[in-house]
Amino acid sequence: MDSQLVQYVPVLFLLLVALAIAGGILVLSEIAGRFFNRKIASRTTQMKDTAYECGMLPIGEGSTRLSVKFYLVAMLFILFDIEVVFLYPWAVVYREVLAQNAALILGSMASFVGILFIGYIYALKKGVFDWKN
Repeated sequence: MDSQLVQYVPVLFLLLVALAIAGGILVLSEIAGRFFNRKIASRTTQMKDTAYECGMLPIGEGSTRLSVKFYLVAMLFILFDIEVVFLYPWAVVYREVLAQNAALILGSMASFVGILFIGYIYALKKGVFDWKN
């Protein structure tokens, strides 16, 4: 029993070293921040304190609102990407598995493609593929 626990001593040591490094970096950044802010505080201006955005003045909102169409396209990408991810390995081992249990492999993939087809029909009904709007 003791020999099994001894095997975890290097892991515990690694955890302690990682925590010490993280804590040390936090403490050093706090000390350096206070030291350098004291030296630079007299030289700051309002212009230096503004956010820098590639030379442009920060006017208006920081981020723009995205259309719902963006999220629908993202969901379609996920839908069809997952389809390819599952269909490719299935097609690679199709002949070997077909000899063992033909009904199971064909039924499972038919149900999977059927569910994806329902998602495709839903996207058609919502007009996701209409790029004009």
